[in-house]
Amino acid sequence: MRTFALIISFAFSTIIYSQVSIIPQPESINMGNGTFTLPINASITSTTGDNTNFKRSIDFLTSYLETYYKSWAGGKQKLPPSPHPVTLGIDIAQNPLPSSYTLEVTKNGIDIKAHDEEGVFYGIQTFIQLLPPHVSNNKIEIPFLTIKDHPRFGYRGMHLDCGRNFMTVDFIKKYIDYLALHKMNYFHWHLTEDQGWRIVIKKYPRLTEVGAWRNGTIGGFYTQEQIKEIVKYASDRYITVIPEIEMPGHGSAAIAAYPSLSCFPDEPTKNYFPKNGKWAGDSTGKQVQQAWGVYSDVFCAGKEETFKFLQDVIDEVVQLFPAKYIHVGADECPKDNWKRCPNCQQRIKNNNLKDEHELQSYFIQRMEKYINSKGKTLIGWDEILEGGLAPNAVVMSWRGEKGGIEAAKQNHQVIMTPTTYVYLDYSQSDNEDSLVIGGYLPVEKVYSYDPVPAELNEEQAKYILGAQANVWSEYMNNPRKVEYMIFPRLSAASEVFWSPKEKKNWNDFEKRLQVQFKRYDLWKANYSRAYYDLKATVIPTENFDGVLWKLETKNPSAQIKTVTHFAGRPYELKFNEGTNYTAPIPVKTTQLIAAIAMVDGKAISNPISQNILFNKATGKKITLTTQPSLTYKGDGAFTLVNGIQNENGLAKSKQFLGFSGTDCEAIIDLGKEEKISNVIVHCLREAGSWIYRPLTVEVFISSNGTDFTSTGLTDDFKIKTKGLETGTMKVEFAEKNCRYVKVVVKNWGVIPSGNPGEGNKAWLFVDEIEVN
Repeated sequence: MRTFALIISFAFSTIIYSQVSIIPQPESINMGNGTFTLPINASITSTTGDNTNFKRSIDFLTSYLETYYKSWAGGKQKLPPSPHPVTLGIDIAQNPLPSSYTLEVTKNGIDIKAHDEEGVFYGIQTFIQLLPPHVSNNKIEIPFLTIKDHPRFGYRGMHLDCGRNFMTVDFIKKYIDYLALHKMNYFHWHLTEDQGWRIVIKKYPRLTEVGAWRNGTIGGFYTQEQIKEIVKYASDRYITVIPEIEMPGHGSAAIAAYPSLSCFPDEPTKNYFPKNGKWAGDSTGKQVQQAWGVYSDVFCAGKEETFKFLQDVIDEVVQLFPAKYIHVGADECPKDNWKRCPNCQQRIKNNNLKDEHELQSYFIQRMEKYINSKGKTLIGWDEILEGGLAPNAVVMSWRGEKGGIEAAKQNHQVIMTPTTYVYLDYSQSDNEDSLVIGGYLPVEKVYSYDPVPAELNEEQAKYILGAQANVWSEYMNNPRKVEYMIFPRLSAASEVFWSPKEKKNWNDFEKRLQVQFKRYDLWKANYSRAYYDLKATVIPTENFDGVLWKLETKNPSAQIKTVTHFAGRPYELKFNEGTNYTAPIPVKTTQLIAAIAMVDGKAISNPISQNILFNKATGKKITLTTQPSLTYKGDGAFTLVNGIQNENGLAKSKQFLGFSGTDCEAIIDLGKEEKISNVIVHCLREAGSWIYRPLTVEVFISSNGTDFTSTGLTDDFKIKTKGLETGTMKVEFAEKNCRYVKVVVKNWGVIPSGNPGEGNKAWLFVDEIEVN
């Protein structure tokens, strides 16, 4: 019998590892009586005596032990192999489902049997999690048990945007290892963007000579040999790499390299750059974009040259990526240039297309036919539904679940990736200590997701292939930041994608997460500690006569201290002299309040503070007649009267209600007749993110809540915080008595030409309504 010489010399403390902690949670774990002591000279062998088929699994385990368990002796030990090996094998009868496996620990050793080689690899990942994350002095004891397991979904994906910020080959490999350790099986590699083209295409060398760089120096690219190396590295971990080549939008980098791909080659790039920023380098001609956003200079849909170029690109891409899928993006494609382009308009006429949306559908369907001819399947973001879905396309539903539901009902395969649950570029903490794109997505919300929408029946649900978490890199320019953003949310997502729905249990996951944190330490991963943050929320009182400041921490040993009477900022406070927190703190007047979590008199969290600013509307009952986007719903209507005025822009996006293309209309019940003379709406203007100031604000008053009279209207927007573009709109009028105040905040409407997102619906962001 051939054996693989896996001589393990662990120098561990004696650990009866009875508290099994595996993420993602297996289908079943049956505990036995007793423990198996892992011998220092254990070997890995197969039931057939030939380890060839399991080489990838054995190599991964060997590398893991060599990397993270320094006491492993490798071939240095002269001991003969132990009679208690780790045995690998195929047993389809015992494991009838693809990728399924059974892992048994008995007095005779560790036995992993699976449906296929991929299942063996997943069994190895589970075996790794039976090892203690802490290394000490003696030996490992693993409890007798039997684990049976298989994935819920066939598609379990993680994405990484290397277009906006380039990531090194070494980090890409490390990222793939993280995916493998979580039983993920697809890596969606975002390779082209407005801010950079990252893949060498030999027929078009300027794509990386020019398109891979912005500001002249920022960027990088992957050679075809490096791509092959990464694809093989992933394949060795049973991970399929899906390349994304954006079309027809997000093409600025390619157009900078080959301007004739634009509808208007002679027009210089529109430089949408922050007012407080500075465009670096040449500002004439076509340029790689230097700032984030959505740009109107897209691939020309009217020129045959465009399709020839993209087909040539696909020809080289399919030689590098054996995956059955090619992702073409197809999201966020402004139609402004197409509307004024003679070539595009002629294309619409020649093909009897209704409008530019159908032109995009024509574009994608034409590219799909070519991709299908190469034996590949097209994936696109859910915008590919607009104007007609390509016949064989897979829809990646990102703008909520609506696109995925619609596609599944049309019998199209779907990968769910909604922003509100699996966009890992969103903040993990209300007290975020680094720059993020906005949004708020704590680990518990990721865990709460179910990729199968309730709106689908059993037959329609079969079209849900699985789900994917996305990592957009606008504000992640180094590997440590990427790690900070993905952990621990990757662990939560892995359980959502792998484990049976009925096995999901947040309280149990929290317990296992404590061990997972120790594994992150073992991996030296720069994970976020936001889970342990001191969390504060402002909530209404039962009688709407003020607000309550509610505090909580996940640390059971922590004592929360609060201070309400002090001079200066929170970091100047002596929290030891503060008050022990026992219940939400009533606040009925303007007040700065601060808190910290302590154990044995020492701070274990950063101090947090909140300036609660009172007016006649603060804490009062409020109803919305128009509803915000699910992505930016804050704490519901109460967000507008909670006494919190935003000071940090999108870095505190949870403080806003966001409305996409619609107005914000609210009715506030002051509780009794009050004299009022002005209403102030606090809002945000950030054109680069498609957020526009209100067009107008109009105020109505009523004594009975039914009959309202207008008291005034304003279109005057005043900047409150320079740089952040937070501002106010104030409606003033002669003092009047009323109980009910209705505020109508008009959305700007359509984003004007010449701006990021031109032609799309503007966002309206409102964070507070003052009544004085």
